[in-house]
Amino acid sequence: MTRDLMVLDGGLATELERRGEALFDRLWSARLLIENPILIRKVHEAYFQAGADLATTASYQASVPGFAGRGLSREEATRLIRLSVELAGQAREATGGEGLVAGSVGPYGAALADGSEYRGNYGVTPEALVDFHEPRLSALIEAGVDLLALETLPSTREARVVLDLLTRWPATRAWVSFTCRDGAHVSEGQPIEEAVAVASASPQVVAVGVNCVAPHLVDPLLDRMRNATDLPLVVYPNAGGVWDPGARQWTGTLDDFDPARDVPRWVEKGARWIGGCCRTTPETIVAIRTAVSTEHRAQGTGYRAHSTGHTAQGTATEHRTRNPEPRTQNP
Repeated sequence: MTRDLMVLDGGLATELERRGEALFDRLWSARLLIENPILIRKVHEAYFQAGADLATTASYQASVPGFAGRGLSREEATRLIRLSVELAGQAREATGGEGLVAGSVGPYGAALADGSEYRGNYGVTPEALVDFHEPRLSALIEAGVDLLALETLPSTREARVVLDLLTRWPATRAWVSFTCRDGAHVSEGQPIEEAVAVASASPQVVAVGVNCVAPHLVDPLLDRMRNATDLPLVVYPNAGGVWDPGARQWTGTLDDFDPARDVPRWVEKGARWIGGCCRTTPETIVAIRTAVSTEHRAQGTGYRAHSTGHTAQGTATEHRTRNPEPRTQNP
């Protein structure tokens, strides 16, 4: 497995809230694509300045049905999803023109705004999942993302549907990350090894792992995942606690997450793409960047941040794929 490391960004909504926005809307941070897009760009800039190698777009909870609930047409919804890519790109240019733009593709459950991304078991047909995901995938890819972040998926079933849909754009690359109920199973209950195998079977997937899990779950999950794939492993935990969908806020005590202590151990266990999710901040990413840079110096690899090559459709980038061509067989 490659020894190269990449730093992801941190919690977008968390930082928007720290800057004064109350995100109680069903659209969550996607509401600001309508009302305050400049603030989204500024948060992307803050994460690039903190040392992130990419910006994850504000499209996690952006969808045609979600925007329709605000009275917007399909065309208007598509324009806003594309805007999320433009804002991340503007932030990249404003902070040196390097880094990647990852199009966030949140699960169907996120649009329900009831915490379903941490449970799964939606009770909808595969066709309904295709109808939900296709317009956003199309808009993000056509807007020019470098890759997709198929993130916070609670089940292998939804992963299969989205990855099958992704074959309509064979040049597009993606990472896949799951939410988990414990240190051995994704949120819907399938073993994490099964979920990793499903993702790794796609030649378009360049990394696989977990996100929005408590930091104390990362170690046991890495122990299981590293024997299930030869792809780079992705981990970007939240800061701990429990999501209260009624109050639309995180509750409970933060985990003891110390990047200087934890990141080297996670690297040893196979993590290669490392960042933060809910309740993490630019300060978290500064600490992760420091830990990653220290790890690279220890390895003697001469780490260089922000490798570029800004297209999801054409030439590969060093950080995006580590392997520019689709894999022809499963690992």
